[in-house]
Amino acid sequence: MKNKIFIAVDTNNLKKARSIILQSKLKNFKIGYKFGLEFLNSKNGRIFISKLKNKIIFIDLKLHDIPNTMSSTLNSLKDLKIDYITVHISSGLKALREVKRVAGKIKIVGVTTLTSLDSKDLKDIGHKRSLKEIVVMQSKLAKKAKLDALVCGPREVKIVKKIFNKEIITPGIRISSKIHDQKRVMSPREAFNQGSDWLVIGRDLTKGNIKKNFKILIDHLRQ
Repeated sequence: MKNKIFIAVDTNNLKKARSIILQSKLKNFKIGYKFGLEFLNSKNGRIFISKLKNKIIFIDLKLHDIPNTMSSTLNSLKDLKIDYITVHISSGLKALREVKRVAGKIKIVGVTTLTSLDSKDLKDIGHKRSLKEIVVMQSKLAKKAKLDALVCGPREVKIVKKIFNKEIITPGIRISSKIHDQKRVMSPREAFNQGSDWLVIGRDLTKGNIKKNFKILIDHLRQ
């Protein structure tokens, strides 16, 4: 079975985005491309995505609003022929069900707790439960709303899989020692061993020599 990787195209430079896509065609991997707020809100980002063909497209907008706004936003994106889109589970059951109702063939991906947050951050926000308890509750809500996939930190995958038995997408993946703005991180091999279905990798692959970075990733997974 091929390793499945979503490459985070974290740029608003179309030339750079095109280069990332051209240099990431590998036989041993199933590759998808994740475009976030930076890209979609750039001048020509939407047009660029609309012209992509035969690619797995993951739109990472992390929708978090009232039910009508979330479903209307999803409907406004359907011309892009995207495969996955993220919504915050904390938007509530009603909003999640409404988005799922209008999704059609688009897979709705629930976001649990951002990997840039740790227990202290959650307390600062006002949460009294532990990180683990919050992720468990979010996973149960995602299951109840019949979402198609779920995003969680690599260290929560085993907990989540006991509750949510569909696709698990894992950010916070690092090939290098640099963790950037993430706090809950893990290596690709460790994350796959935890049970992740898809890994999200950005700067560690796309910054610098992409082909060389992929070789490092392949060597790492073979260890």
